[in-house]
This record gives sequence, C-alpha cells and structure tokens, in this order.
Amino acid sequence: MTVLNRRDLLRLAAGAGAASFLAACAGPGDSSSDTGATSGSGSGLSGPKEGDISFAHWRAEDKEVFEQIIGEFAKATPKITVRQDISPSNDYQSTALQKLRGGSIGDAFTAFRGAQFLAIAEAGVSTDLTGQALLQKYETSLITAGATGGKQYGVPYQLVFNTPLANTDLISKAGLNEAPKDWQGFLALADKLKSQGVAPIAWPGGDAANAGQLLNVLVVNNAPTDDALGKIETGEHKVTDDWFLTVLKQYAELRPYFQTGFTGTGSDAALALFAQGKAALLATGSFQVSGVRKLGATFPIDLLAPITTTADKARYEGVHNATFILGVNAKSSKQGAALAWLERLSDPAVAGVYANGTAQHVTVKGVEYTNPDLKALAPWLTRKTALAPRFQFTDLDIRGAVENATVQVAGGKSPEQAAEEAQKVIDQKKK
Repeated sequence: MTVLNRRDLLRLAAGAGAASFLAACAGPGDSSSDTGATSGSGSGLSGPKEGDISFAHWRAEDKEVFEQIIGEFAKATPKITVRQDISPSNDYQSTALQKLRGGSIGDAFTAFRGAQFLAIAEAGVSTDLTGQALLQKYETSLITAGATGGKQYGVPYQLVFNTPLANTDLISKAGLNEAPKDWQGFLALADKLKSQGVAPIAWPGGDAANAGQLLNVLVVNNAPTDDALGKIETGEHKVTDDWFLTVLKQYAELRPYFQTGFTGTGSDAALALFAQGKAALLATGSFQVSGVRKLGATFPIDLLAPITTTADKARYEGVHNATFILGVNAKSSKQGAALAWLERLSDPAVAGVYANGTAQHVTVKGVEYTNPDLKALAPWLTRKTALAPRFQFTDLDIRGAVENATVQVAGGKSPEQAAEEAQKVIDQKKK
C-alpha cells in the first residue's frame, strides 16, 4: 500500500534509520546480497593512469555534481584530467556508438540499458571489466544489465524508478491518502484531479526518449509474462495480441487526463508543468526528481503507478531500472586513466556525493543517503517492482514502432489501427 499523505512522508524522511536501511538494501523487492566479483584484471585494459580523458554521458542535470567529484579527483590524482562530454539523451541514444568508435570522445562513457549497451559491446567498443576489483563495490544483483556473453562490459550506476512522480499535496487535496489499487480507481483519481483544474498527468509525448517511460507501467501488469514486450521483437508476440491491445486501449482512456498538446510536449516542458504544481503526476520517473527541485518545487514527491488490472491480478506496484552503465572505451589510448575514473565513482563515499547531489539511488554498496527525496522514496527499494520492460528491445526501430503506436493512440487513432500499422513496420524490419 502506498501512503501518500504529507505527514507520513515527512515521518519517513526524518526516520533515524532511513540512511542505514537504504545502504543495506540490495534492490527493489530483493534483500539478497553478494560478495561481488573477485579481484583481478579484465582483458584489454592498458595504459598508465594519467592523461586527459573524456567522460561521455547524457545527464546534463548532473554536470555540477560531476564537476565537484572531478575537482576532488584531480586533487587526489593530479596526473588525470577529466572532461565531461554531454549530449542530449536523444542524440546520445542515436550517435554515441559512432562517436565512441573514434576513440577521441568517451575514454570513459555511459550507455543506456538494453539496445545501446548491447550494440556498443558487440561493436567491440566496451572493454571487458570482468574480474576488476571495482565490481566488488556493487550489489551484484543490480549490475547484470552491464553483462553479456558471460562477461562484464559495464557497470550500471543508477537505480531509478521508471514510475510516475506524484505531487502528494495535489493527491491529498483530491481526497486520496493511498495509491489506487486498480485501473478504475486510477481513472477515478484522474477525474478528481481534473475537476480541481490541474492536469492529472504531465506526459512528454513529443519526446521519444521519455514518452515511452509510461509504457513500462502500463505493460507490467497487462503482459502475460515478464519478457512479453521483448518477445514482440522475436515474433513470439505481436502488438495486435489482445494483451497489448489492452495497453493501447488504456492509452485511449488516458487521453482526457494528459495536458493540452501532450503529443508535442517535450521533456523539459512536462517537467516544468509538474514542478509548477499544474500537473499531479509526471509520467517519467525518479531520474527527474532533481530537475523538479532545481525548478524550485518544494512539495513532497512520491511515486504512483497506475495499476492497469484489478487489484487481485496486479503483480507489480511499479517499475525500476538499473542504467547509466559505466564503461571504458576499448578504442581509447587512455584506458588506465579511464579505469581510475570508474574506480573513483565506485567508491561508496563518492557514489554518495553523486546520489545525494542528483537525487538518484545508486547500485554501489554501503552508500549513505542524506537527500530528503531519496529517503522519502526509501520504501520503493523493497516494494515489488518489475525491471523496466521497454529496454527488452534490442532493435531501436522496432521499439520506436511500438512506442509510436502508443503516442498515435493517445493522439486519437484507434488502438486496432495503430497496432496493425506498427505490426507492419515490425514485420518489415524482421525480413
């Protein structure tokens, strides 16, 4: 049960045991831990720990915190200079591999979980980190997304929740102190919010990188199996299947509850709408909490996922992801320095600076969380959440066709027509 009133949230944030509880927690719905990899050297790493290196990533909102960490790193390791090369997430998704292949950008780099990570690894751009001592610093259960073919090519750094953010002041004003337990309850909440003159849901339908985050929570309880979304790519499932048509029909039901012009709304505009208190939910995830705060929002924030089934059939309360996968570029001539930078980020104290400065949970063990929002979201670390299914796709064109169908339906197209058109694209792509 997700408690959403302000008093309970403040009590959570003030709890004396919150930081130690978070530090000990292995991950969403999982209390298990592991000793990690054994120390040693991964294949391919070479070069002295010195030089000017490029750190390529897409999180512009993290720039200041990384600069702080870089400054301290420079004092401890004066022979290494780190430069951030930051691209917008859409650009990074589409151009990072090409840039990394050249070796001049991204001596150390990040990758999105799923298609991008696999493409970079398969292209021989990711250095094998198997056996590196830094892996011992991470919760083993949370870094599997950085492995393929039995080798660890990267380390997921962030533990995020791809679950809508909720302004709990507006939710409480609507007369609700608990998250709705079923689909009808969610629609009833949306009606109450709309009657109060706010947009129930701010959705960046015009931003391909973030529009699909909503798909995660609409799929997990509708799908026949946890890997059903990925099986659309293999042909074992189709978007014309009944379960996925149910997902599309629910997008149609949400039309009245998105903000005006949602199919053309970018991520920054949706973020601003939520931060200004003009929308009750932001249909992206916890990775945007820091952005909300930077815009001056002071209201309490929780997570609230629409439960798309009846309460008795719901398997998950939300969605999580382990992403922002750190890697060393195999094409770089400064791999030793790049590895030293990753080792620095893997230190629990440094990971704590990153986590608390960006309002991002991390996969590093032993981190003390002091950020009030991280403490408030602490219960989600042990709730039943599914690993974000949209990243099961390894072909971005197929993922794009599926996600575009959801935007088309939200914009007014019939679920059946959108599904048929998307399936044609998928079938053509598979030939």
